[in-house]
Amino acid sequence: MTTEDQQQAQALRHGDERAFDELFRSWYTPLVRYAHTFTDGDLDEAEDLVQESFAKIWTQRATLDFQHSLKAYLYRMVHNQALNRLRAQRTHERFANHQLRQMANEFEAPQDNPELQKRVQDALNTLPAQCRQVFGLSRFEELKYREIAEQLGISIKTVETHMGKALRILRMELAEYLTLILLLIRLTNL
Repeated sequence: MTTEDQQQAQALRHGDERAFDELFRSWYTPLVRYAHTFTDGDLDEAEDLVQESFAKIWTQRATLDFQHSLKAYLYRMVHNQALNRLRAQRTHERFANHQLRQMANEFEAPQDNPELQKRVQDALNTLPAQCRQVFGLSRFEELKYREIAEQLGISIKTVETHMGKALRILRMELAEYLTLILLLIRLTNL
């Protein structure tokens, strides 16, 4: 670690706001560019990752341990923040998929309820074309993400992105029905 890094780390450990501000101004833009590589082009999310990283640095300033270099530490911190966010998103999507499967197993409402069947179809029609195609291959033809990627000539990551987007849109479009179905599930379990 350079002498300058050691001095800056020491100043941060002692709560020097000016040293923190200098660190932030020096590294914010390069770190946002780096974080952008993890966010599928979402600049706002990249900025959030970097801001979260700097907030964490400030809250943990007394115990900071830069073993190699300040630069390496900052990039590693942003990298870890990005991975944590991706894990959280995947966990959330898996939970949402699980909930949807549970509801589908409990109720076959679209076949029993023409109004709901129409709302589901209308919601599906609001999806962008490729997103709708990916969703249909996954949910109606029961293909795995890898199989969908091969069939459409896209990456598995793109399939995951389309599925996440489809599920978000469908949850929003069908929110009032999902609430009603959850209420019915609770009532039948009493």
